[in-house]
Amino acid sequence: MSGRLTVVGLGPGNPDQTTPEVARAIAGASDFYGYAPYLDRLSLRPDQTRHASDNREELDRSTAALNRACQGGNVCVVSGGDPGVFAMAAAICEAVENGPDAWRQVEISVLPGITAMLAVAARIGAPLGHDFCVISLSDNLKPWELIEKRLAAAAEAGFVMAFYNPISRARPWQLGKAFDCLRAVLPGDTVVVFGRAAGRPDERIEITDLAAADPAKADMATCIIVGSPETRSIARPGLPPLVYTPRFAKGASR
Repeated sequence: MSGRLTVVGLGPGNPDQTTPEVARAIAGASDFYGYAPYLDRLSLRPDQTRHASDNREELDRSTAALNRACQGGNVCVVSGGDPGVFAMAAAICEAVENGPDAWRQVEISVLPGITAMLAVAARIGAPLGHDFCVISLSDNLKPWELIEKRLAAAAEAGFVMAFYNPISRARPWQLGKAFDCLRAVLPGDTVVVFGRAAGRPDERIEITDLAAADPAKADMATCIIVGSPETRSIARPGLPPLVYTPRFAKGASR
């Protein structure tokens, strides 16, 4: 007997930013696997069961969820933001690839959500209006030397960049090193946005530039957007500035 497994993203934290498709999947599921703070955002019924685990237990969580689905459960694996962006969808796929044949028979769906990068961008305008990339600054799963190489390549190529996992108690130095790496390539007036808890009551959005960007203003709930040399900040008297990256690259015809 095999059930089904759905990987969902709850969005950045505002309940209004959880999609109706995800809400329907949650309503129909029997078992929920995820990082405890994400499961805390759910209002489960008595007939629904939560299985909370630590943030670094992705593969163990995937194993438990797939085994429950193989037993006939309607399983929901919960991520914040979008499940395919530094979240549980990749862990589930990795587990299936390396696990028993029975896991390959499970019906698996991945439902998209609004990721932090999109929520922060929407709060300030359109910084992702042209080519961009997304980089995790965590070196838990890749060496820091590779992160620096990617930062330099993205800056030299003119990408807008969004940073996830910018800082933690175990990694208090990495965001500062990332800014130093970018300062060697990008001008000091490049727009930098610190977006913490976008859409939630404790939201904090700050727009600055690369020369003045202070890593101490970030924590693990912060998504950082670093503009390209084309990114602009439009001053508006009495209103927050609008940050956007033009739809056309320098030298291109409109």
